[in-house]
Amino acid sequence: MHGLMQHRPLTIPTLLSRVETNFGHKRVITGETTSTWSDVAPRVRRLARVLDHLDVPVGACVGTFAWNSQRHLELYLGIPSSGRILHTINHRLYGEQVTFIVNDAADDVLFVDRTILPVVWPLVSSFASVRYVVVLDDGGDFPLPDDPRVLDYEDLLAQQSGDPLDFAVDDENAAASLCYTSGTTGNPKGVLYSHRSVVLHSLLLLGADVFALSERDVVAPIVPMFHVNAWGLPYAAMQCGADLVLPGPATSPEELVTLLSRHRVTFSAAVATVWRDLIPVLADHDLGSLRHIACGGGAVDDALSSAYERIIGIPLTNAWGMTETSPVVTSSRLATHHAGLTGEDRRLLLGSPGPAVPLTEMRVVADDGTLQPRDGSTPGELQVAGATIASAYFGADSGADSFTTDGWLRTGDVATIDEWGYLRIVDRTKDLVKSGGEWISSVALENAIMADPRVREAAVIGIADPRWGERPVACVVPAAGTHLTGDDVRAHLRGRVASWWIPERIELLDEIPKTATGKWSKQTLRQQLGARRAD
Repeated sequence: MHGLMQHRPLTIPTLLSRVETNFGHKRVITGETTSTWSDVAPRVRRLARVLDHLDVPVGACVGTFAWNSQRHLELYLGIPSSGRILHTINHRLYGEQVTFIVNDAADDVLFVDRTILPVVWPLVSSFASVRYVVVLDDGGDFPLPDDPRVLDYEDLLAQQSGDPLDFAVDDENAAASLCYTSGTTGNPKGVLYSHRSVVLHSLLLLGADVFALSERDVVAPIVPMFHVNAWGLPYAAMQCGADLVLPGPATSPEELVTLLSRHRVTFSAAVATVWRDLIPVLADHDLGSLRHIACGGGAVDDALSSAYERIIGIPLTNAWGMTETSPVVTSSRLATHHAGLTGEDRRLLLGSPGPAVPLTEMRVVADDGTLQPRDGSTPGELQVAGATIASAYFGADSGADSFTTDGWLRTGDVATIDEWGYLRIVDRTKDLVKSGGEWISSVALENAIMADPRVREAAVIGIADPRWGERPVACVVPAAGTHLTGDDVRAHLRGRVASWWIPERIELLDEIPKTATGKWSKQTLRQQLGARRAD
């Protein structure tokens, strides 16, 4: 017997209808420009009609190369609501990777911010399926190519009606959006989200034990909208009616902090690299409106979190996820059994990944396939499952080895889970250093190094060693205006980590190379240090 409930599919058009009907007066801000959701909705309908006018097939992928802006938000809504697939593309990837991604997705039309056009246009000849390049004029001065395939976004919208439109997306399991992994090893892999997964993920972000987003919030996703649906935050803002503040192409630390202050932002999210870059200008602005700062993309070292607590009064709160997981799987919080924690212990807990959010499950598995106990001290491979987790990869590489026979995603992270369900990432599988038969956690060693105020950034990699198999090498960026030596780093580590963890080799660098999403690129470091040793 089935329940007698209405069958209303969970689809992105329902988000558009809700935000226009209930929250049309709320703000959508891009840099210096303020609109409302009532302004955005008719433009979304115009966009859907543009896609019909351009004969974009239903079910086709439509690529976007764009910053966080109202126009990109319109693409977030209009493309999937019209039955096409929103394909957000990271323009910071290598050209060969961009070409692979566009061709693997078989993108039919590309929407490109004018400031990004200098990166994209030289690659257009390598895109096999692209018929049109629609330019979103965000103030860039790159001359528009004299080519019939190049069209102007505003001109196209002006030719269409913004009147009500019946969006025909009846199947909540239909594909809604596509995002590719960073491709740190091999080609990037496509993750294809459904309408259902997008709606469910946006709902779970509203939970009191997740981000607690509400109509009262002013949400500023600093995390780029070309990356994992900007963590679902634009869609979550539609669900609850929050104001949405988007930086556009203005992404310098001063510009970002000014934006947070001017618009009295209450919630923001970014990777640790961005939050670290903002520290020098925090004290120059009133950020008292912030109630929650989410940090993803890697571990939150205590030196970083304590700087925020000292300067603006709140620490960073860690969240963990992957492109394959929509992405949020955990968000840290203080539970009832943490009531006795104070000061540093509370901050350290919030800096950990935390427990699983609703609708997701986690488990830690030993090398032999057995489940590890939830005791907080027994590491294994982290595996996750749930309604917002990928079941396979899209495109040329199905990534079958990334999924277990019972349908769980193998994350590639080594982790523990304690009795309360709190996750701790020990390391990425490929980043663990096995020295003399024993494991060294690069994450723990990095955090210990960055506890030294003379250190701005630190990344640890393993290098082959004839005696020990591998030894850790610490790549350290000194803080501005400080003098630091390898001996200083080793002296700082004594008593903080096991003596055999302390690296013999310490490389002092001007900068840690980053991936296209702002994470440390350890693959690049391995290549650079390997080449340096060979010289």
